[in-house]
Amino acid sequence: MSTRIAFLKGHGTENDFVIVPDPDNALDLSPRTVAALCDRRAGIGADGVLHVVRSAAHPEARHLADEAEWFMDYRNADGSVAEMCGNGVRVFARYLQRAGHAGEGDLPIATRGGVKHAHLAKDEPGAEPGTGPVTVAMGRAVLPGGDVTVATAHGTAPALHVNMGNPHAVAFVADLADAGELLSAPAVTPAGAYPDGVNVEYVVDRGPGHVAMRVHERGSGETRSCGTGACAVAVAAARRDGADPAVTGSPVTYTVDLPGGRLVITEYPDGSVDMTGPAVIVAEGEIDAEWLAGVS
Repeated sequence: MSTRIAFLKGHGTENDFVIVPDPDNALDLSPRTVAALCDRRAGIGADGVLHVVRSAAHPEARHLADEAEWFMDYRNADGSVAEMCGNGVRVFARYLQRAGHAGEGDLPIATRGGVKHAHLAKDEPGAEPGTGPVTVAMGRAVLPGGDVTVATAHGTAPALHVNMGNPHAVAFVADLADAGELLSAPAVTPAGAYPDGVNVEYVVDRGPGHVAMRVHERGSGETRSCGTGACAVAVAAARRDGADPAVTGSPVTYTVDLPGGRLVITEYPDGSVDMTGPAVIVAEGEIDAEWLAGVS
């Protein structure tokens, strides 16, 4: 093994990631290794790891290799595996652009939640290369139904269950402070509603078609942004507002403010959801392989 392993650091609306390019899937990223990389004091620090692997080289993605060359092997900050990460897909696409594996336009990316289609917009005239917004087709939202409540700082609040390839419980509250401390997972009732854990969003209104949110991401605690969470919030807001595109026949768009920035979410009459926002690579460097072996 090389004594140095390349990495980059990037973020999408301040949802930040350690990016580990590994086209041939040669690295063993155990849960303990991932947690060490994401440690903000003893490691590099991040909300998760984007392990960049060719689909044909990864056993979980080989069946998708004909549709997407690259697989986003995403891990939460605690080392657990996740189906999808919306902000992560945008940063993943930006990395592929930076590395010369993709250009402006459409880009399929394999994930455990299926193939996601990103679109790298052209840069604005005079802007730095690779700074245009990235849109990701996030797939269709599923609303399984069932009554769910989540804990707040003052009691409980009803929540809507929205699945965006990963599970979300969306609660509308009077003030974002009502969410309380979100480092630990909020209690959800009934207790067995989400056997594999859930992302919990607390939402307030800012104006017509405009909401703000805070989120607890399972496996990561409170994060500055959650792309799939913003999509779930927009879908939940549309249903609350009586704006179901499948019924009206017209797309509906919500601006979603997160602690780390702003995302624009559009849901279409066929149920598909697009997410548009920034994706930034901020640094690149090398991980010491001996340190990595030690923490593993």
